[in-house]
Amino acid sequence: MKPTAILECVPNFSEGRDPKIISAIENAIRLTNAKLLNTDPGKSTNRTVITFAGHPDDVIEAAFLAIQKASELIDMQHHKGEHPRMGATDVCPLIPIRDITIPEAIEYSKKLAERVGKELKIPVYLYEYSATDPSRKNLSDIRSGEYEGFLEKIKLPDWSPDYGPKELNLKSGATVIGVRDFLIAYNINLNTTSVGLANEIAFDIRENGRPKRDPETNKLIKDKQGDPIRIPGKCPAVKAIGWYIDEYQYAQVSMNLTNINVTPLHIAYEECRKSAEQRGLLVTGSELVGLVPKQAMIDAGLYYLKKQKRSCGIPESEIIHIAIQSLGLNANSKFIPSKRIIEDMLEEKINLLIKLSLQDFANATSADSPTPGGGSVSAYLATLGASLSTMVANLSIHKKGYEDKYEEFNRAAIEGNALSQELILLVDQDTQAFNEIITAFRLPKLTPEDKKKRKKAIKNATITAIEVPLKVAETAVKILPITQLMVEHGNPNSISDAGVGALCVEAAVKGAVLNVKINASTLEDEELKKVYFQKADLLTKQCSELSSIILAKVNDNIK
Repeated sequence: MKPTAILECVPNFSEGRDPKIISAIENAIRLTNAKLLNTDPGKSTNRTVITFAGHPDDVIEAAFLAIQKASELIDMQHHKGEHPRMGATDVCPLIPIRDITIPEAIEYSKKLAERVGKELKIPVYLYEYSATDPSRKNLSDIRSGEYEGFLEKIKLPDWSPDYGPKELNLKSGATVIGVRDFLIAYNINLNTTSVGLANEIAFDIRENGRPKRDPETNKLIKDKQGDPIRIPGKCPAVKAIGWYIDEYQYAQVSMNLTNINVTPLHIAYEECRKSAEQRGLLVTGSELVGLVPKQAMIDAGLYYLKKQKRSCGIPESEIIHIAIQSLGLNANSKFIPSKRIIEDMLEEKINLLIKLSLQDFANATSADSPTPGGGSVSAYLATLGASLSTMVANLSIHKKGYEDKYEEFNRAAIEGNALSQELILLVDQDTQAFNEIITAFRLPKLTPEDKKKRKKAIKNATITAIEVPLKVAETAVKILPITQLMVEHGNPNSISDAGVGALCVEAAVKGAVLNVKINASTLEDEELKKVYFQKADLLTKQCSELSSIILAKVNDNIK
């Protein structure tokens, strides 16, 4: 197991109305090193989804403590709610996020299930990737009958639990634990109170579809085995039901998107919208339960931007804003990306310089400290050059008479924006690289072994301090073909902006190259030093030649 492994856990607890119970479960999770990311209670469903993540060992400990606390405080003998459920901790999914394989995660799920069954005396079923039998892979199959039906169901040979007692825990019910892919719980709002109509839409879109009926008798049509023949829905990897939410006073289509690579968020939304319109209904918004991967939001934003023939070469934050507006995610409560997108919740806040205001960055640069210095400033100049070229592409896309160039300019804007995002991160990386050199030089040198380690650390830090500005120069040069395209074919009213972009890039490349050379000059390896100097000179030459062509064209057009 790698030390950077991250496992996510999204347990669903059968309590959504008592804040004291929900808070107690949260506090149990906080006793560990796992990071509590999100709590999403539902009053009508009487159910709370809590999301936390971290190293697998910490996550498993947090999951056990949360299940333990839920078993102490939730009594299923008195539970009522809209959502299907079978236990105080109804289901406890584990989702591999980074540097952990499915088989590794399965072992963790078994470890947790065994402990819950043994120490808490709660029957546990393994599902999805952890399932011990194909019949137990699907959560709805295991949960069928719900808490009320499990008193007898658990006694059946086919439904003996994988861990724990072979009789129902009357207070805590039973629990399902397992490893699954990232699942998005997603609800679509409808302008109706009719559960029947909501279910009709759910039947239209869910993978399992609806039973086929004889058009004349309305009787179910069955196959040779006597099972109903089903008409598949429009969205594979989607489970859906219709329900009425008293809290909102309207019906919803409640969905689980089990594989967003098969059916993305925006496609599920659009199919619901089309089905609703066929029935004289309107989709009035939607809500996400728990967290969502950033890529799902970006894909949705890009989908709607393309439909609008708008530029897709804009910052991620703007793309995500388009997704939020297009999907109506603010309808029930304000959707705050920093609190709902999993990558943002787990992000380490190490990008100190790029979080500063322009004034603060300037002040930090002018202070009596070697960082931020010329390397970080060069990276920022390159970022501005990329941003200006992207701006001209975006202005050209939206200019009347340029409609036939949408695809070409859109590609240029996307590429320019990607280069800008890549370069902005190098602002901090250059400063971090310099700090690594300082740290290496401060290492002890009392013994021969100390000196050996110190020398190696200095060399490694120096290589990093060379590679970062070299990366700045290499990336910055890639901007100039975009700039040239905009100068020659883009909006003529913005040609001076493209020219300023070219000047920024030229200054950035030459500045970055100075940093490459000054750091490379300290290398004892003459051959390696020569390689770096040659790369730096070649980049300077490429940049100067193309920049000269661009600036000559700019000047010719503004005489």
